[in-house]
Amino acid sequence: MTAKRKRCSWANANELDARYHDAEWGVPSKDDRHLFEMLILEGAQAGLSWSTILNKRAEYQRVYRDFDPQKVARFDAKRRAKLLENPGIVRNKLKVEASAENARAFLAVQKEFGSFAAYLWDFVDGAPLQNRRRSMKQVPAETDVSRTLSKDLKKRGFRFVGPTICYAFMQAVGMVNDHTVDCFRHDPVARMAKRFRV
Repeated sequence: MTAKRKRCSWANANELDARYHDAEWGVPSKDDRHLFEMLILEGAQAGLSWSTILNKRAEYQRVYRDFDPQKVARFDAKRRAKLLENPGIVRNKLKVEASAENARAFLAVQKEFGSFAAYLWDFVDGAPLQNRRRSMKQVPAETDVSRTLSKDLKKRGFRFVGPTICYAFMQAVGMVNDHTVDCFRHDPVARMAKRFRV
């Protein structure tokens, strides 16, 4: 495991979790490709552990063409059937079908708003929400914002975007800083948020 530091409790299970936590989780992102990747991966995680998804992430990046929504939107029935034979990803037919549908919905949002980031960050007025949780027990499974986001995404044709998935997505892409206050990443992520605007 990387150097012993005080981390959020969920990030201490293995090296992969720790690296993801230390480098990515909670970092504000306005990169549409990254936002699409995290939206698909958070949907794939439903019912599974995040560690499982991180272990499959490299294969997802390969077969999902580095999460290019234009390419994923063109995944036809043959391509989706081939994905379901790949043990390197979550072989769930509904999730694989949803990924192509979500890519098409994602492109529609980009066309309407200029970028998915512009659409997404409007839900938090363009700036990351800052929390001061003392433990992960204080972190909710969903919030009013994640429920609002979920409702709007569903209206636009997205699937696997329930309020809990949306909140995990918001945490992942830095719309909310849920590093606990004793975590070594809390303050650096908070400083990033002060400089971040969409």
